[in-house]
Amino acid sequence: MFTGLVETIGTVSSLIHHDDTEGGGSGTSLTITDCASVLNDVKLGDSISINGTCLTITSLHPPSPSPPTSFKVGLSPETLLRTSLSSLRTSSSSTPSSRVNLERSVQPSTRMGGHFVQGHVDTIATITSKTPDGNSVRYRFTPRDKGVLRYIVEKGYVCLDGASLTITGVGGGGEGEGEGEEEGEGWFEVMLIAYTQEKIVMGKKEVGEVVNVEVDMVGKYVEKSVQGCFEGAGGGWLEGIIGKIVERRMAEVGK
Repeated sequence: MFTGLVETIGTVSSLIHHDDTEGGGSGTSLTITDCASVLNDVKLGDSISINGTCLTITSLHPPSPSPPTSFKVGLSPETLLRTSLSSLRTSSSSTPSSRVNLERSVQPSTRMGGHFVQGHVDTIATITSKTPDGNSVRYRFTPRDKGVLRYIVEKGYVCLDGASLTITGVGGGGEGEGEGEEEGEGWFEVMLIAYTQEKIVMGKKEVGEVVNVEVDMVGKYVEKSVQGCFEGAGGGWLEGIIGKIVERRMAEVGK
């Protein structure tokens, strides 16, 4: 569990698609460096959020008793499919290494300044516009999976690349269309103040780049509970709700 308050930004030092080392487990591994500030109290097996993805620390470097300055995690096929982590870059002559948001898992004493974040990415979203507004910047996103839009509401929470942010607008996909948007395209917006722009990786991302998206889990639990209440009503759960409302109203009229 996380809060969505990014603690520091790390640097990708390696992304190996078949890592035969002990920490790699003969699968895909990701190594992050420049992050000593979040490694002073972690140990092997601990959870850590990398760009909003909950992952398990499989290796620390240098090994104990020296203070670690980098760590390695394993990436499962599901993680590579669902998140943007497979597109992270290592340094080359033409491109710098990718930077990533990092947050350690919460402890009982952690202040809950963001919202409850699981680190279970629902989909990715593409930045479709980036508009300055005073010293803030307004970002608009189009999610790959439009189904998540039903959990995204104005002034609600959303977690983007591990950062807890407030939704400032929603459109398309049945929520109404914004200027220049096609019906059903589906988008949502957030705004970053100047301080946040410097503290999370999204502040440096441009139009066309992607972010990991985790919607507020509360909406999912509410939907599941409502579905459960009307499972036996016949047809879909929405039809069940409507049927119950009609039955109640007919009973009131008949009194």
